[in-house]
Amino acid sequence: MKTYLEQFLQFLSLEKNASRNTIASYRLDIARYCAFLEADGIHSPDGITDAHLAGFLRSLHRAGLAARSISRACSAVRGFHKFLLGDGLAQTNPAELLDAPRIERTLPDVLSIAEIESILSQPAEGPHDRRKLWIRDRAILEILYASGLRVSEVITLRQAQVLGAQGILRVFGKGSKERIVPVGGSALRWIERYRTECRILLLRRGTSQDMLFLNARGGPLTRMAIWNIVRQYTHKAGVKKDVHPHTFRHSFATHLLEGGADLRSVQEMLGHSDISTTQIYTHIDREYLKEVHRTFHPRS
Repeated sequence: MKTYLEQFLQFLSLEKNASRNTIASYRLDIARYCAFLEADGIHSPDGITDAHLAGFLRSLHRAGLAARSISRACSAVRGFHKFLLGDGLAQTNPAELLDAPRIERTLPDVLSIAEIESILSQPAEGPHDRRKLWIRDRAILEILYASGLRVSEVITLRQAQVLGAQGILRVFGKGSKERIVPVGGSALRWIERYRTECRILLLRRGTSQDMLFLNARGGPLTRMAIWNIVRQYTHKAGVKKDVHPHTFRHSFATHLLEGGADLRSVQEMLGHSDISTTQIYTHIDREYLKEVHRTFHPRS
């Protein structure tokens, strides 16, 4: 079974252009599945039955995995069996009707426009900040809100992907899929100021690999660095919500829908392959409308 697993992972990498995170997750889930099968004496895909799949799901429940983790494992197993059937490595697909547990979709925290403005206004020049890192931090916060990028997309954004004259970013998201995202004038102005006043100082300290945003040593930023920047200025702004970089993405989408943007356009800007992922923001929009009604209607 381990041989089939490696073939499947190669398929994901070479033919599906899956991200490293996706491949790592699938490796973990399918390795667990294969170990379960081999412990039950199954060494060939054609020996797998519905009963084995049901037993695997029960083992995940007994191990205390959360519904989201079990759902991800189900998705991995379905993909694995679909690959085996498609490549002629199995005669049947016993996972075709495999049902994942229902996941309660919780609405993500969203910042109000006033809270966004307060956080964006926090970076300021300090007496010992000779490299002007506050300008970089402001540019990062601006682009998170202006474009709704994922953290991974921000830290891998290269200079050539910022097309200031056209007011757009060329973004490479999950699976290296390219999309065009509009970016506002405020974010572009801060990016330009960062390039001319800050990045040029950081560049002398390390190897940039042409990444737009650099750390204090002149190298690319990490995910944790972006988290720390967001946490630092959220705290300074006195915002009590649990704010992380993805909160800016949620706020970006929600504020667009509140302003009248259509769902398909928001889906395109976020880079969601399935519009059902974007639809969660319509629920947030309804919550906002209900809150407006409760606040302002005399008989609410």
